[in-house]
Amino acid sequence: MTINTLFGPEDVSAKPRSIKLKRIKAVFDTLTIREDIANYLPPSNRFTSPLQIFQMFSFLNQETKEYFLTLHLDGKNRIVCMEEVSVGSLNQSIVHPREVFKTALLSSAAAIVLIHNHPSGDPTPSREDREITRRLKEGGDLLGIRVLDHIIVGESYLSFVEQGLL
Repeated sequence: MTINTLFGPEDVSAKPRSIKLKRIKAVFDTLTIREDIANYLPPSNRFTSPLQIFQMFSFLNQETKEYFLTLHLDGKNRIVCMEEVSVGSLNQSIVHPREVFKTALLSSAAAIVLIHNHPSGDPTPSREDREITRRLKEGGDLLGIRVLDHIIVGESYLSFVEQGLL
């Protein structure tokens, strides 16, 4: 049997063939917290300053490993979800833009805030911190997801926006 293709006539067998394709479905996991969290994290809470975020995540200063988190925000800067992107060692964690934006796209986030801790207590950004922030900002620009800030939690905090680094 002969069929016409984009590349001209082609001989094919008369036996039909099946094609198997993989279909990806977004699966969300809803975490139900069984305590009164409304005072700590009201659902209508809008984030308007890095200090608000530091106050909410200051507990990271007690951690002995480096945690890299992202807050996914809607168009009014309210939390859509939070993701733990990476848990590293004493002084580093592996962060790849693909992993950061995979869940940001699934949650339909309009913007993200990057948060990580320095177990040493010194929030001064390393060269790697600056580089990953630049890469994530560029990736967000391409995808239409704004990177609003990168906050490093230590004994105090450092906001890339407040320091003019973002």
